[in-house]
Amino acid sequence: SDFGRAYAKAQIEAGNSIPKGGRALVSLRREDRARLGEALREIAAGGFALVATPGTARDLRALGLRVEVAPKVGQGEPDVVQLIEGGEIDLVFNTVSSEPQALRDSFAIRRAALNRGLPYFTTLAALRAAAGAIRAMRLGTIGVRPLQEIHPNS
Repeated sequence: SDFGRAYAKAQIEAGNSIPKGGRALVSLRREDRARLGEALREIAAGGFALVATPGTARDLRALGLRVEVAPKVGQGEPDVVQLIEGGEIDLVFNTVSSEPQALRDSFAIRRAALNRGLPYFTTLAALRAAAGAIRAMRLGTIGVRPLQEIHPNS
């Protein structure tokens, strides 16, 4: 009946279940941060604490979001990759610029998430879809409905 429910179901069926709560790592390229405030509010309301790299955290705080800061890859301990590897992160949102260091960091973040079996999202559309899925799961509305109920005149 809506995209969030459909996306949650699709992810579950694909073996990529989205957790219902925990800690979400957010590391976004500068131009994406302001455009995702509403989706990240939805994720936080869905039971996730937001953990972000310094620049992302600063911009998300300016949007009124509560965010814990974690160092970028290799810039302190525990850095974002170490948090993922240590089992302290449950969900990863990472968009990346074309800068060489940003690409290397993004690769390390995605590899760590993959090694831990964590869901990770790398586009604005995917982050918004995940927010809708989290909302649907929080509301308990991803159940099964017959197709005839959705399209009674077909």
